[in-house]
Amino acid sequence: MTKAVKKQALGRGLSALLKDPENDIKSVEDKNADKVVGNIIELDIESIEINPFQPRTNFNEETLQELAKSIKELGVIQPITVRKLDFNNYQLISGERRLRASKLIGLKTIPAYIRLANDNESLVMALVENIQRHDLDPIEVAISYQRLIEEINLTQEELSERVGKKRSTITNYLRLLKLDPIIQTGMRDGFISMGHGRALINIDNQDVQSDIYHKVVTQNLSVRETEALVKNYQDSLKPKTAKPSKGNSFDIKEDEKKAFANYFGTKVDVKVAGNGKGKITIPFHSEEDFNRILKLINS
Repeated sequence: MTKAVKKQALGRGLSALLKDPENDIKSVEDKNADKVVGNIIELDIESIEINPFQPRTNFNEETLQELAKSIKELGVIQPITVRKLDFNNYQLISGERRLRASKLIGLKTIPAYIRLANDNESLVMALVENIQRHDLDPIEVAISYQRLIEEINLTQEELSERVGKKRSTITNYLRLLKLDPIIQTGMRDGFISMGHGRALINIDNQDVQSDIYHKVVTQNLSVRETEALVKNYQDSLKPKTAKPSKGNSFDIKEDEKKAFANYFGTKVDVKVAGNGKGKITIPFHSEEDFNRILKLINS
């Protein structure tokens, strides 16, 4: 209990320091900056604005109420992280659920870590901290990766190093943004998983994507079943090899071939095509042999 009181008192003491205009800290070189950066400080909730770079955009009302109840009983166990913008003005980096839940129960202050960072650093910190510590949906993660690549001008390799994820993992997330918007919404709402989305992205036709998505949701299909549907569709697009028409074709039996050979006194070649057409080849070895065969035909 004594440690908790001291910790809270320290936070309040630093809070008073930050509210003193003569001690306005704007960079790590400023006086008393070492007392602020990295320490837990009680901040006025009204002085904190939401981070526009925050990856999370959907908040489940039920779980938010549960968190609010927990905070009411136990307090904010894990401080939020903010970036100092101006005098007594801060921007949230991570911990929006905790901030929202604290507002729900009417708290006036909240424990926070203060960092001095530019917008780029704020975006990276928000992404890394949220992905590592919270359950972002796959589309929110994908959008965050895309913003890092576009706004911070990072390559996928550089992004991989910054967030500690394999490049293939980042690529798989980014590909989800090519899905039909309805399917993206379904993933964000929890109707389908990332595995379902990764299967559906292999279909370029968005109308077909939507049809299969509807079937997946209404029939509660697994990822494996979804992959099978996608494979069946892809197989249907492959050019089919023309097969001989069995309706017109027929087989020449060996004894029928022998009958030709016996009649003409030479081996006769008989071939039948798939459409039922064919040819008979009667070889001859001399003019005398030719006349013999001709006489048989005319007889």
